Amino acid sequence: MRADRLVSLVLLLRRHGRLTAQALARELEVSTRTVLRDIEALSAAGVPVYAERGRRGGFALLPGFRTELTGLSHDEALALLTAGAGRGEQAFGLGPALASARRKVVDALPESHQATASDAVRRFLVEPETDLLSRRAATEEVPGAVMAEVRRAVLAGHRLRMHYAAAGRAPQWRVVDPIGLVTVRDKGYLLATRAGADRTYRLSRVLAAEELDEPARRPRDVDLDRVWRDRCARFLSEDHIAVLVRVRPARREDLLTSALAVRAEEPDVDGWLRLEVTYQDLWHAEWALWQLGTAAEALTPPSLRVALHDRAAALAARYVSPGPW
Repeated sequence: MRADRLVSLVLLLRRHGRLTAQALARELEVSTRTVLRDIEALSAAGVPVYAERGRRGGFALLPGFRTELTGLSHDEALALLTAGAGRGEQAFGLGPALASARRKVVDALPESHQATASDAVRRFLVEPETDLLSRRAATEEVPGAVMAEVRRAVLAGHRLRMHYAAAGRAPQWRVVDPIGLVTVRDKGYLLATRAGADRTYRLSRVLAAEELDEPARRPRDVDLDRVWRDRCARFLSEDHIAVLVRVRPARREDLLTSALAVRAEEPDVDGWLRLEVTYQDLWHAEWALWQLGTAAEALTPPSLRVALHDRAAALAARYVSPGPW
């Protein structure tokens, strides 16, 4: 871990020219005292780092010093830098590692391309926190210590003991055999087995975790994409409600965001779209379609039409008079 931090420190100095101990501490997420110890270690190892005194002082490298990190083309480096330019960089608690990797990628480029690549990344924005309607994207926080234990168990092939809060149930301790980690729309999942049965756990519901010193009972090789598709298919085949709905094209994405799945889609009259979508239950479907107002119409099932009619009638009755003032 310290070796990685020392490399990151050198790359930061190469990129910025001169930085104070406080600025380096913020970038590396360590204390100022740790930075000073790292500077001493680099000097002892022969890295030409020196201190400049004064109000604009700080630490810097002797001109011309360069680390050897090669093998990336300009487009390859740009692709890696862009991949870490959005909210997805926090996936599985690897945000700090990704930041360090990005610094190494920039340093690997020829000096003539470094400024170009850095500027190009500023022209790309991947998955911002809000969309055009100023709606904030829902994010799920997983404590760093919990994520680190889960990640270690997955990579080491060890069993995992975790305190898990399933929806609508009291938290319980359970031991699972981890298979892999998946992130979808900023939601993280642990794919695992428990007593031989397939299980999928939301990482945001893991309250505590402990990697056990026992080998996980799992296949040596795994096609995680296929496993995820299979589990999604089984999930959608459960007792959910299918809804046939008409929607204005401008609100199609809003409809898809709230639905579990889309089974069919085709053009409808008046330029609308007709879709068959799946919801968790009747209440979920009622809530989702109510958000779309007159931009959508539920065609089936009849029970959903009745529920939406009754809700609209109750609202209309409430606002039949101008108000109490």
